[in-house]
Amino acid sequence: MKIAVIGTGYVGLVTGTCLANAGNDVVCVDVDPKKVEMLKRGEIPIYEEGLEQLVKSNAEAGRLNFTTDSADAIKKATVIFIAVGTPSSYDGSADLKYVLQVSETIAEHINEYKVVICKSTVPIGTCDKVRDTIAAKTDTEFDVVSNPEFLKEGSAVKDFQFPDRIIVGAASKKAADIVSDIYEPFQRRSNRICIMDVRSAEMTKYASNAMLATKISFMNEIANLCERVGANIENVRTGMSLDQRIGPHFIYPGVGYGGSCFPKDVRALNKLGEINEFPTKILAAVNDVNEKQKRRLLERAQEKMPDFKGKKFAVWGLAFKPRTDDVREAPSLDCIPKFLEGGASVIANDPVARENAESELPKDGALHFTNDMYAALEGADALFIFTEWSQYRSPDFDRIMALMNTPLIFDGRNLYNPEKMKEKGFTYVSIGRP
Repeated sequence: MKIAVIGTGYVGLVTGTCLANAGNDVVCVDVDPKKVEMLKRGEIPIYEEGLEQLVKSNAEAGRLNFTTDSADAIKKATVIFIAVGTPSSYDGSADLKYVLQVSETIAEHINEYKVVICKSTVPIGTCDKVRDTIAAKTDTEFDVVSNPEFLKEGSAVKDFQFPDRIIVGAASKKAADIVSDIYEPFQRRSNRICIMDVRSAEMTKYASNAMLATKISFMNEIANLCERVGANIENVRTGMSLDQRIGPHFIYPGVGYGGSCFPKDVRALNKLGEINEFPTKILAAVNDVNEKQKRRLLERAQEKMPDFKGKKFAVWGLAFKPRTDDVREAPSLDCIPKFLEGGASVIANDPVARENAESELPKDGALHFTNDMYAALEGADALFIFTEWSQYRSPDFDRIMALMNTPLIFDGRNLYNPEKMKEKGFTYVSIGRP
């Protein structure tokens, strides 16, 4: 099938590449010529496990192409995916300007029946706006379908190729059948497609992310309460997870969620409630709890060290989660500026997110980066762990002890056993554990 994917960001690039890998003829479109040329060379702008090789192999096979020529891509495609960004506006609502710009471009160049698929995460009613925008400028037949993405950064390629569900919101059987055909190669083991109305599909995406974010914030609240009453959140979590109604997923305490999805989607759904005069009090609390939790290690450090002036802090982990270079709304970016403002110097390590973090953090002479996780520890008065990268899980503790000025660790991901850390001579502060 001939497919155009408009937008080569995280969602668009993964979607286009995986569809090409299934045998489709895919053209990915972007307005940035430098980015397109980079992709043509096989260089990808994001870190995602397994993606670079898939881009190269499918480009070499001629199934995956990149262009700035949206008109040509639209005319030749049967199916057009809209996969552009929907950033948060100042009031928390989703900004749809890029989605609607693409809709206008489609309207200008549509030449025969097309299925236009909204892959971007968009507020309920957006597909109606896309349809109205296109219909206002053309009499050519088309359908608009909601097909939200459920890709986890760090495992996006696997998630696309082995989906747990494929949500398709369509108003016509013709469009639903075409989209079902596209996803047929990804559901060989069982039928994963769930066809519904368009607005329900749009809501399914927001509701799913909001539920997961709620679980995270809930567990962080319980973890903070555990610290005050002398309970151990790891024991509590284990006991909770054995209840099949709760399960083991997304109930790990930490320093809050970040990234491009959960924060934005929770705020957008909360704003939708306000617009419709139905305040979503739970979602407002979820967002508030998370914003506070991202500064939890800062608060614990201030309890231990009221004055940061002259201190040297080591930071392990800058990305909001492992296996990605995404630092959007990462807890590390909340805390590091506060360390610097307090007079501390900071040296940070992250396997892949260093470049993105450098562009987001203050240009401060007291902030340095290193590619060596142990080099960050030399003479450090404290180590802060923000991301649970695998190489941080089983480090050489004797080496850490020898390198640090003070054996003080603030662990925002509960990587180590508190009793063993005490035996090794560390002052160890984690989340929700004595």
